[in-house]
Amino acid sequence: MLYEILDSLRQEVGECGLTTRSQRFLMCPDHTSQTAFLDQHKGFILKRQTVVTCVSTLKKSHSEDDAISCLVLGTESANIFILDPEAFTILNSMSLPSVPVFLSVTGLYDVEYRIIVACRNGQIYTLKRGTKIGRPTAELTSQPVGLIRRDKTVIVATMDHHLHSFNNKGKKLWCIKLPGAVLCLECLEIRTLSLTLVALALADNRVLIYRDKHLVDTIHTEDRVSAMRFGRFGREDNTLVLVLKGGGLVVKILKRTARFDIQDADGPSQGQVVKLNIPKKTKLFVDQTMRERENCVLMHRVFQHDLYRLRLSTARSYVQALETSSNPISLSQTEPLKLSAQVLGLGPTFKLRVELQNTSPSCPSLHLAVIFHCDDRVYSVNKSYIQIPILVPGIIHVAETLLTCVSELGISDTVRVFVVKGKSSRPLLTAVINMPVAEVFMAA
Repeated sequence: MLYEILDSLRQEVGECGLTTRSQRFLMCPDHTSQTAFLDQHKGFILKRQTVVTCVSTLKKSHSEDDAISCLVLGTESANIFILDPEAFTILNSMSLPSVPVFLSVTGLYDVEYRIIVACRNGQIYTLKRGTKIGRPTAELTSQPVGLIRRDKTVIVATMDHHLHSFNNKGKKLWCIKLPGAVLCLECLEIRTLSLTLVALALADNRVLIYRDKHLVDTIHTEDRVSAMRFGRFGREDNTLVLVLKGGGLVVKILKRTARFDIQDADGPSQGQVVKLNIPKKTKLFVDQTMRERENCVLMHRVFQHDLYRLRLSTARSYVQALETSSNPISLSQTEPLKLSAQVLGLGPTFKLRVELQNTSPSCPSLHLAVIFHCDDRVYSVNKSYIQIPILVPGIIHVAETLLTCVSELGISDTVRVFVVKGKSSRPLLTAVINMPVAEVFMAA
């Protein structure tokens, strides 16, 4: 009975929601081993243990450098804990949909604070004072390898060799392609120059320094960099310390005369800075402006009325497309498919190439078929019905057929492509192909 309860609970909350002892109990293969496991551990108190994945600090009451700070911990159980700095008790606990890997904390615990978290599922979440569940802020293109916060922007490096910049609300500001894989990144705050730069250590033994999305400097190292830290070192305020993978330590001190100016090639071109020759206002322009000022309310009402009609027409067309499955992308949860079609050739014989892809994460699709439908007076299809084998997720299956234009009128028509399953009378996907005019008729 206990095994069935824990197994159903695992299906609801996942493996990370169970304690280590419960996970070990579910690994017992038979009833005898389960009974022996219970007799061995029934006298011990059940505790939920987890592993810390990321750590940061949060000022408690004051923002001075020597003020008391609270520990902010991200755990393998997809939780964020804020610990009291004196008694090490949990002051606040928050949950996330995935395991956190990077933290960025700002504010004061007793006043207002914000925690930006990058998780393993490629999402960025925001936690504020009084919230218990992380709010989705931005979606990344791949898993994150580093996160820093600069002023009101968040900069994230991902495993697909990209550097992203978002604002606090999750709007993407810019994204650049990097020349290699990112190992780590660090924020370089140079107060003497009122600059905030970003240093990225790459796998090709280089450290790139960016100002916003512009490359301003490059540091070459003898080995890969595994960690970086920027700050005060001895008497120097601006020092970058690099820890190499082979155990080496590199200290880079910023020169007093250093200037991180953006190169002229990255700025606007000469044609963009030329002053435009704007013509003078004509009498027609002035009359039109006066008419718009006098009838501004009526014009706004007409615009709003047309906008509402456009939205209504769009909504009706969207609902009709969903009901008739006349869209190339399936919105069904059971059969998530994607269809694309191409026309190859100049005519009168064309080749229709159909690419079908299963977008499900793990479930294959069975008993699928592709049907081509057209006007027999215009086109003749070689194979109008093509059976599709088992469609594995992530693999693109290609189906091809020949189509010949038999009409002598030199016209073109549409060809409909349906994706059906089994004996169902309703298609899963529909694509409409606008055929070109055959070249032989165009030449004639």
